Amino acid sequence: MRELEYEAIVIGAGAAGMAAALRIAEGGFRVALVDREDHLGGILMQCIHNGFGLHWFKQELTGPEFAERLAEKVVAAGIDIFLNTTVMDFSVSNGVKTLIACNSEQGVIQFNARAVVLAMGCRERNRGNIGIPGTRPAGIFTAGLAQRLINVDGYVPGKRVVIIGSGDIGLIMARRLSWVGAKVLAVVEILPHPSGITRNIVQCLHDFNIPLYLSHIVSRIEGKDRVEAVTITPLEGGTPEHSKSFRIECDTVLLSVGLIPENELSKKAGVTIGHDTGGPKVDAHLMTSAEGVFACGNVLHVHDLVDFVADESTRCGGYVVDYLRDQIGEEKQGAVTAGANVRYVVPHRYVPGRDTHFSLRSIIVKDRGTLLIKRQGAVIKKKTVQHVKPAEMIYFKMRGSDLPATEGDPAPLEIALE
Repeated sequence: MRELEYEAIVIGAGAAGMAAALRIAEGGFRVALVDREDHLGGILMQCIHNGFGLHWFKQELTGPEFAERLAEKVVAAGIDIFLNTTVMDFSVSNGVKTLIACNSEQGVIQFNARAVVLAMGCRERNRGNIGIPGTRPAGIFTAGLAQRLINVDGYVPGKRVVIIGSGDIGLIMARRLSWVGAKVLAVVEILPHPSGITRNIVQCLHDFNIPLYLSHIVSRIEGKDRVEAVTITPLEGGTPEHSKSFRIECDTVLLSVGLIPENELSKKAGVTIGHDTGGPKVDAHLMTSAEGVFACGNVLHVHDLVDFVADESTRCGGYVVDYLRDQIGEEKQGAVTAGANVRYVVPHRYVPGRDTHFSLRSIIVKDRGTLLIKRQGAVIKKKTVQHVKPAEMIYFKMRGSDLPATEGDPAPLEIALE
């Protein structure tokens, strides 16, 4: 078995992994980028629509264009890249992080490093996750798989399509399917509001006259060999009203019912997973409960825009540089909790007197909301937020001057919306 030594290893070569690796390399440390796919860029390579890069590159790009620009920087930085390489095991012992990986050319490889960045992204929830009754015919796909079939492999998954869930991938696929000649008959959303960002609702549904059924569920899938129809049922008071159900004949069902951070490797390393995000719990330096193991991007929490993934991952790479320089000490950190109308806040801890970037998800829909940052019950800062909705992340920066150090252990910080 080949054994390799690095100061840092980044698992995952999507936008998060590349941005983190670049920052570590800029800090002067030897870093390896490991990915199971045969290309850099991750899921961006199948996202051929535009809308990427407005913040990061100050230019509207497609997914492959965004990935290409980052990849060019990675190659120019001399970062060691291991593609077609699957990490099978990950352990932490006596400060050394050990990864066991394999690829077809080199066989089994053992990577040893002082620091590891988790940047594996996320995966789609499937029919088994949501338990739709009915038969088990062909023609049921996750939206991401359908996107790959059309954009990468050149196959159209079906002609008459119903999409379950109004997440962004599903909305984008409604438009993409319409462009290739398929008929999208309906998008069905269990919530009373869309799960995707407003831009995609307008450009992908309204512009193509695709009906969106809010507060509805697909209560049954029919078909023997191939999907033949679905039954759609409205919710009244949160309960299915079967007397008002209706049937749509179709040959294909796409599932766009949420994303789950990909954390099988994280769990193998003993990393604590948060119930709120589905990703690792991290401190003010984006370090997980395993010392020297960091997390960023969609493996940490599911983002809405790739530009903010790259932002967060660059900061993460900076924290890794600090760690490798022994500049992350034993400073006291205070807990950060989600208050009223907030599903989660990342990171889960803060350092008094230091600037901190927060990301949070709302559980309410509001045209104009107020963000409240509280410490010991007192509001220390307020911020007006426009167009509050669960589909769109709220990002904000707290300056160290707003969080002065106090005697003893730092008081918990509560972040709420009203």
